[in-house]
Amino acid sequence: MTETTDAPRPIGLGDAAPNFTARSTKGQLALGDYRGRWLVFFSHPADFTPVCTTEFIAFAKRQPDFDKLECSLLGLSVDSLYSHLAWVRAIEAHFGVAIGFPIVEDPSMAVGRAYGMIDATSQDSAAVRATYIIDPDGIVRAINIYPHTVGRSVDEVLRTVAALQQTADGKRLTPEGWQPGEAFLAPPSEQLMEGDDLGWFCRTIDAA
Repeated sequence: MTETTDAPRPIGLGDAAPNFTARSTKGQLALGDYRGRWLVFFSHPADFTPVCTTEFIAFAKRQPDFDKLECSLLGLSVDSLYSHLAWVRAIEAHFGVAIGFPIVEDPSMAVGRAYGMIDATSQDSAAVRATYIIDPDGIVRAINIYPHTVGRSVDEVLRTVAALQQTADGKRLTPEGWQPGEAFLAPPSEQLMEGDDLGWFCRTIDAA
């Protein structure tokens, strides 16, 4: 049985992530269990599918990098817990990769609909490949949604988590293509942005 709080609309950046309680491959859990840590909460269309399998292998292999950022991983699909467990065993048997993070079952699509992962009129989740990055206070800080035909980039998810952590205080920005260890941009003041002078754009802050 999966229980969830209803969301009046699809959640957006800055919204509190809807709480839920559900069964997973690691036992019963609630979203609130992750308070105090960053969380990457991602849905996949179905177990035993080629793109999803490559994604889960990639997430599992990079879990130590997420751990260094004090960021947990949590997967979800409409498949049953028994399907999740069989899929996890098959991945380990065929690829030698253990999936160390939980995968939540959502057969009623209650969680997916609360998050806007699944359209309210949809009868399945075939078009959903959503990622939500949630901060330690339970606030959604980034959302990424792909069609079922396009796989995610785990490197980009890691980069986004690192960027969000480094800019959380609002005192610096990350430029295009920023990678951990590189310099930041300084937030421009209104005075500096007046006129046509782009000198404010060149103000950088050294990496911590």
